[in-house]
Amino acid sequence: MYQPLSVFIGLRYLRGRSADRFGRFVSSMSTAGIAIGVLALITVSSVMNGFEAQLKGRILGALPHAVIADGQTASVKNRVEQWPHVVATAPIQTTEAVLQSRTGLSAGLLEGVDPTAYEPLADHLLQGDIQALAESRYQIIIGRAMASNLRLRVGDQVRVMVTSASQFTPIGRIPAQRLFTVAGIFHTGTDVDNQLMLANIHDVARLMRIPPQQAQDLRLFLDDPFAITDLKPMAESAAWQDWRVWRGELFQAVKMEKNMMSLMLSLIIIVAAFNIIAALIMVVMEKQAEVAILKTLGMQNRDIVAVFIAQGSLSGLLGALVGGVLGVLSSLYINEIMALFGVSLLGNGLALPVVVNPTHVVMVMVLAILLSTLATLFPAFKAASVQPAEALRYE
Repeated sequence: MYQPLSVFIGLRYLRGRSADRFGRFVSSMSTAGIAIGVLALITVSSVMNGFEAQLKGRILGALPHAVIADGQTASVKNRVEQWPHVVATAPIQTTEAVLQSRTGLSAGLLEGVDPTAYEPLADHLLQGDIQALAESRYQIIIGRAMASNLRLRVGDQVRVMVTSASQFTPIGRIPAQRLFTVAGIFHTGTDVDNQLMLANIHDVARLMRIPPQQAQDLRLFLDDPFAITDLKPMAESAAWQDWRVWRGELFQAVKMEKNMMSLMLSLIIIVAAFNIIAALIMVVMEKQAEVAILKTLGMQNRDIVAVFIAQGSLSGLLGALVGGVLGVLSSLYINEIMALFGVSLLGNGLALPVVVNPTHVVMVMVLAILLSTLATLFPAFKAASVQPAEALRYE
């Protein structure tokens, strides 16, 4: 098979001679360092992507992705439904409320919803049915954590108090309140279970002492919650809130942690690239006479540079390919590998969530190859500066 002369000589130098064991050892360690760095970066990033996707599914999958105030007019609703990424809209009326049972109190956010419209929490119901939230029946659906704290079951009655709709009485200021019947219990596995309550939108409006027909807010659900930044400018002057207000800090913290982990693990690749510099400098010092002979045979400086760039780049390419394959395999089977050694990071038999992003894998491998190539430039130009007469003076 045809090979360019520079690549052919670079491969010979990469394999080294049997007598040059130390040089081969340093070259092998630099290749192994790049492979380990790529492996670690891909594995950790895949696990962090899995945690982010799990949070995205559990938390953002149970909340509206955006809410437009007073958005229930026909013109606004029709315009919003034409926006990109919007898959569903539904009316909502929200207020802070306090629940009182026979055993205690709990505060949270009471959402008035239309049981005939789209409701993401319907997929998380353990008991009951979203259709039970019929108008004037004063039914309520709560999370499992809240039900456990208040010792409530389906069919129990609970007092709902809304402080924002309080009124003055001869005995003082009393919040609007009414008995509701627990019609269902949902479970998302997040703090939403202890904060959110659902009731019929008209029942909530009456509890808030506002006309049921009054303009309500409009909640939006997107196919990708992270596309919300593209939609906010379309809201123009409408009052707008989205999930970043309620849960933005959590996802910013996850993103920052992922970036910091990637930065620290990238240092492994950078250190391995410096090892390539050391290995090539050793080769240049050893091969000065051979480089001088090659130049006397007619090789140009650019050809000499290409020889050592090929040697270092092939070392980086080999490390990136091996690390990429091992990184993908370790990401896909990380739970099986930990189970083999009896390790459980999350406890209770929980598995680490993993999402392998092919684009990210390719980017990490390309970055490793680029760093390896950049590391070869100084030794390569150092080799090209060898003067044949000086190198062969004592040969």
